Amino acid sequence: MHKVLMVDDDPTLLRLLGDYLRENDLGVVTTDKSDAALRFLFDERPDLVVLDVMMPGMDGYVLASRIREISSVPIIFLTAKTSESDKLRGFRLGVDDYVTKPFSFAELAARINAVLNRARGKDTVERNLHVFGPVSVDLDRWSVIKNGETVSLSPTEFKMLKYLVENSGRAIAEEELLQAVWGLEEGVERGYVRRYIWFLRQKLESDPSNPQIIQTVRGFGYRIGESS
Repeated sequence: MHKVLMVDDDPTLLRLLGDYLRENDLGVVTTDKSDAALRFLFDERPDLVVLDVMMPGMDGYVLASRIREISSVPIIFLTAKTSESDKLRGFRLGVDDYVTKPFSFAELAARINAVLNRARGKDTVERNLHVFGPVSVDLDRWSVIKNGETVSLSPTEFKMLKYLVENSGRAIAEEELLQAVWGLEEGVERGYVRRYIWFLRQKLESDPSNPQIIQTVRGFGYRIGESS
């Protein structure tokens, strides 16, 4: 059964639409808070995200951008905006489809199944999979497996691991990791890099005190070994 994450600030819509989709053989996880959506993304591993554009605080455009930094999961926007510029903005962010409010539940269910079918076709293409000893990192599915079991990473942990993996075999300075993971966020210091490297080693290394996967390049930064 495919799982859908729905993000909308209308709890009544979430309840009614969630019930309808469940009746149509879809698993559904809901949240009415955009800042909780990334956590649900990692914890629930949905196959598709249905995202309202006009969310309070972090709106749908910002959230979609954050999702695309770490995942290729299909996204459908729910929006009352119908202008071409609004739709183009979403497509530039990597959104897969738009459903304009008001809409019928049957229409949305059909759109969800169509996008899932397209995504299933992409699964026949070789995935962006990297293996480091007992650890496999699937950047397309944003999943990490160690010794056959799923490793739960926070969004920041995965973002740092993703950057290391994409640059595997290359020594990366702490300053480069800081910029890649946190950008221009205020109050973030180099100590954050070392802290999250420690977090990753605790979860990925067989012996965190003697790391074999995420190696320290003394006086410079870190390197993750070439994938096999």
